[in-house]
This record gives sequence, structure tokens and C-alpha cells, in this order.
Amino acid sequence: MSESANRKPHATTPRNHKRTAVAVACGAFFMLGMSFAAVPLYDMFCRMTGFGGTPMVADSAPAIRGERTIRVSFDANVGAGLNWTFEPEVNSVRVQTGETKTVFYRVTNRSNTAQTGMATFNVTPDQFGGYFNKIQCFCFTEQTLGAGESMDMPVVFFLDPALEKQETLKRMHSVTLSYTFMSVKNPKPLAAALGESKPRL
Repeated sequence: MSESANRKPHATTPRNHKRTAVAVACGAFFMLGMSFAAVPLYDMFCRMTGFGGTPMVADSAPAIRGERTIRVSFDANVGAGLNWTFEPEVNSVRVQTGETKTVFYRVTNRSNTAQTGMATFNVTPDQFGGYFNKIQCFCFTEQTLGAGESMDMPVVFFLDPALEKQETLKRMHSVTLSYTFMSVKNPKPLAAALGESKPRL
């Protein structure tokens, strides 16, 4: 009889079953955790790199100014579920690279009840994302407005003079900063939301 015929089939023990079950469960929990982490990780990546036209966040403007002057336009949108009007105080401004500029957006709750919204943003063309720096902004913070209430919200920003070295931007003379307010379905308690409603980064 051959040696292969004398070999006994490998026995599957309960311990092996248990190890396999634990490995599968760990893998499932890992994938679940990664799915929840994907959105904030992607958001962090965009904020750090300017990917997809996401403006950068800065503590202060550069010490020197550049040589180019660029037209910055402002756009405002309101998503479904919010009976708000939302608009910039000016349609556009001309900004020298390295210059700090402040503009205001005004939002009004036209409904008869308090509503909570949160603003997202981006810039176009996307290539400006890594050079559009915000020092102060009302984005990604819940804003709760009472019935008929209005609020003026500042945006403080500058364009990094380093953009002048980019070949792809040398023929681009304008950029648009766009905000969209989306309804928050399950807002924080009203007192807490009002306490945090002041615009911030």
C-alpha cells in the first residue's frame, strides 16, 4: 500500500472551528469600523491636501503678499428640508495673494419653528483647493436659528502666494467659494446648539 494511502485525513477539531469563527468575527468588526472611519478620514485627507477643491485651514495669513490679484466669487445654496434664505453680502471681491480678506454670509430662517443646519463647502476650480486658506469659517458647525431669526456669519480667508509658482494656475484668474447648508435631522439639544452657534473653524 502506498504511503499516501496510509495517511489519515486531517481532523477538524472544535478548537479549529472556534479560531475560524473568531477570525471571521474580527474581520467583520474591522471592516465595520473602517466603514465608519472612512468618511472622517476622507474629510481629514481633503482638508490637509485640498483634494476635491477643499479649502485649507490656517491660523494666520503669510507675512508677505504675492504679486497676483485674483477674483474670488461667493456662492450660497440651501438643501432640502431647510426653509432658509442664504446669501453672501457681496458677489465677489478681488484679493491679492497673501492678503487677508473678510466677507459675510447672511442666513435667515423663514419658517415658523426653530431649524438647525450645517454648512459644507468647496472651491472651484479644484486646483485652487490647496491654496485657498480659511482662518475663520462657520462650516461643519451646527447652526440653530429660531423662527424668523437671521444671522451674519463671517469667513476670513487668504490665497497662498505659493499658487503663483503653479503652472496650472497661471492662466486662472478667478475662483469660487461655495457653501451649502444642509438640514440636521437630529440636532443637539437647543441650549447646547445655541451655545455653539457662533461661527468657528
